[in-house]
Amino acid sequence: MRLPDSERSRAVLIGTSRYSDPQLPDLPAVRDTVEDLAAALTDPAYGAVPERHCTVLLDNGDIQRVGRSLRAKAAEAEDLLLVHYVGHGLIAPRRQDLYLSLADSEWEDPEFGSLEYRKLRDVVLDSRATSKVIILDCCFSGRALSGTMAGPEAAVMGQVDVAGTYVMASSQGNEVSLIQDGEKNTAFTGRLIRLLREGVSGGPELLSIDEVYRRLQKSMTAEGLPAPLQRGSRNAALLALARNRAHRLPDDPARHEAAVALCEAGKYAEAAETFSALLAERESLLGADHAATLRTRQWLAHARGGAGAPGESADRLREIHARQTRLLGPDHPDSLRSRQFLAVNLGESGRRPEAVRMLRLLWLDRRRVLGADDVATLRTRHVLAHNLARTGERDEAVALLRELIADRERVLGRDHPHTLRARRDLSVLMAAG
Repeated sequence: MRLPDSERSRAVLIGTSRYSDPQLPDLPAVRDTVEDLAAALTDPAYGAVPERHCTVLLDNGDIQRVGRSLRAKAAEAEDLLLVHYVGHGLIAPRRQDLYLSLADSEWEDPEFGSLEYRKLRDVVLDSRATSKVIILDCCFSGRALSGTMAGPEAAVMGQVDVAGTYVMASSQGNEVSLIQDGEKNTAFTGRLIRLLREGVSGGPELLSIDEVYRRLQKSMTAEGLPAPLQRGSRNAALLALARNRAHRLPDDPARHEAAVALCEAGKYAEAAETFSALLAERESLLGADHAATLRTRQWLAHARGGAGAPGESADRLREIHARQTRLLGPDHPDSLRSRQFLAVNLGESGRRPEAVRMLRLLWLDRRRVLGADDVATLRTRHVLAHNLARTGERDEAVALLRELIADRERVLGRDHPHTLRARRDLSVLMAAG
C-alpha cells in the first residue's frame, strides 16, 4: 500500500451545477461539492495530489475545451490518473449510451454538447498512468429530473467498466435524490469528502480506494441511501487516495464517555476540563472541522454553560451548529444534539420562549429522524416540559411529563434514572401547583 507519487499524478474534477436547457434542473450543490473535493484531494498533509496537479472544470459548456484538458492531464499522468464527474447523467435515446452533461447540454439531444462517456473512457484507457480511477456521481436514467438517479446496474456498469482501472459509481437505484435536503454537497461525493476529511478512527494509516469504497457502501446503506457500485482490476484498488486523518486517534471512546458521564452527574466544571484537554488533542490530530473535533467542542460548550456561563455557551453552540449543519447535514445526530444543547443554554440564560420554540421543532425532527422512542427524542420532550413549566405553561408541562413517564417506563423501565427524574420533576411541579 502506498500513496501515489504526487508529481507524477493528476486529478481532473468535472462538475456542472448550471444548465442552459430549462429541462435540465440546476444542481447548486455541485459547485461546493467540486471545490470541497478538490480541497480534500490536495490537502498538503493528507491529500493525494498537489493543487497544481488538480484540474477543476466547473460549469463549462465547451466540449472541446473539456476534451482538450482531459486529454492533456491524462497524457501527463504517470502514476495515478483520477477523473471525477458530478452532474446529470443522460442516456441517448437510440443507442442508450451514457453522456455526462455539461453546461450547454440539451435534454432532447445529449449527443450534442455533452461528454460522451465512451470518449472519457478511451482517454483514460490510453493514459500511461499506472493506476486509473474514474468516479461518477450522476444520474444514469433517461429522466434526469429533480436530481434523481435510476437505471439497471448491468447496463450502467457495462458501459463504465474500463480494463485495468478502478471505477466507482454513486448508484443504480430508482428515485433516490442526488442531493439530500439541507446538505451542502451531493449525497455520494459529500460522504466521500467527509471520509477524506475525517478519516477512520482505528483504521489503517493509508486509505486505499477499496477501503474508501467499503466505508462509503457501509455508511450510505446505514443512512438508507443506495450503495455505490464498483469495478476494479489489477492493483488499482490497492493504491491509497489519502492519508487517514484519524489513524493516530484511538478508536476508544472511554475518555469522551467519562466526560459525558460527568455532565450527566452535574459535575460540569470537571467535565469541561476533560473536554478541553480532548479538544486540544483532536484539533491537533484531526483539524478544526473534523466531526469528532466539533463533537468535543459541542460538549465543552454545553459543560461550560452548566458550570455557569449559559449565555456565552449559547453563542458558541450557534456557531458549532452552523458548522455541523454545513459539514454533516441538518439531520446528523451531532447537529441535532447541538440544537438541544443550544435550547438548554438559551433557557438557562433567561431566553425560555426562544428555547421552547426551538425544542418544539427539535422534537418533531428527532422523532422523524430517530423515532419517537429513541432516548434522545424522549430527552427532548423532557427538556421541553422543563422549559414550559418555567414559562408558566404548567398544564402542558404536566401533560407532557405524564406521557413521558409512561413512555420511559415502557422503553427504559420503571427504575431507569431518566424515568425516575421525570417522575421526580412531575412531583415537584404538582406540589408547586
